[in-house]
Amino acid sequence: MRPLIGITGRRFQLSVLNGADPRYGDRCIDTSMSDFATRIAEAGGLPVHLSYDTDAPAVCDWLSGVVITGGQDVHPGRWGGDTSVVRDIDPRTNPMVHDAERDAYEIALVRAAIERGIPVLGVCRGLQVLNVALGGTLVPHLPDGPVSHLSAEIAPTDGTVDHLVTFTPGSIAADLFGKDATTNSWHHQAVDRCGVGVVVTGRTDDGVVESIEVPGRPVLGVQWHPEWMKSNDPALTWVVEQAVRRLASHEPAGQEQRSPQ
Repeated sequence: MRPLIGITGRRFQLSVLNGADPRYGDRCIDTSMSDFATRIAEAGGLPVHLSYDTDAPAVCDWLSGVVITGGQDVHPGRWGGDTSVVRDIDPRTNPMVHDAERDAYEIALVRAAIERGIPVLGVCRGLQVLNVALGGTLVPHLPDGPVSHLSAEIAPTDGTVDHLVTFTPGSIAADLFGKDATTNSWHHQAVDRCGVGVVVTGRTDDGVVESIEVPGRPVLGVQWHPEWMKSNDPALTWVVEQAVRRLASHEPAGQEQRSPQ
């Protein structure tokens, strides 16, 4: 069986989209970047979009892998940051502002997946959600420096030569990427204090955290966007392969509930 890989995303009103019919512009749409689904399918997985209404513990009885995707900043109230930066704007009308509902869902999903031993891949914001879910904190804004973290490049791209990530020997990231790798980058926040069990396994030359893991568990967070790398990035293949391994050794709870026909 091909593994079901859950992919998180955003929720916003149709009025945000150019050309949307105004008669139902105040209705919402759940969406995630199709590049994730495409690459997961190419790696042999079955991509499944997860809406905020998909109960996290219940859906983890069916999923064999989880991808927490990129997007807006995690609400600072979740990690002890400065809440004065939060604007009083409905995230359904502006998908770039803080979305407390999305934060709550993704944090619950991370915790439920880790508790069940389900492989988790966090991408960009997803890496930060992973750290926050385990009690970590974030750098609220990275200052300008020698490494371009909030790139002006257009996706897809393999990034620029200054954005070289060096990995810890023996880590999942090092096994996937080798000693180092040049990656793309579109973020202005980063991991500060690591959550419980979280270790840093990749940094750029300026010390910014670029990959995290939870030793002993199939958990990987990358600060770049593997779905938007032009060259082959093994992160999404990794989560599918880990899901296949789990599926082979754990019959999903949902399968046990089915009666023979």
